[in-house]
Amino acid sequence: MAWLFDLCPPGYRDHDVLRKHPLILRMARRHVSAALAAARHGYGTARAEIGPTLPAAEVDAMLRVHEHEGSRAAATDRAVRLVAEALGGEQWEPRL
Repeated sequence: MAWLFDLCPPGYRDHDVLRKHPLILRMARRHVSAALAAARHGYGTARAEIGPTLPAAEVDAMLRVHEHEGSRAAATDRAVRLVAEALGGEQWEPRL
């Protein structure tokens, strides 16, 4: 539960209903998915939006930030999905 709350905005901890029911899982999934979508959108539009106002090296640095945060958000999205599947009773079987 603490990890799921850590993935959400801080205010989510103030709501008792999220502590009493597994709704926090749904909220965390939505928040992480939104962060992933924002990183992808930012990466796709950064050059056009900020390219004219910053030197090329700074634009490249901004793209690396979007890429890093997008990768991190994708990994977190996958982890939250795996937790949801496990809580739903799905069993993971390692493949060789």
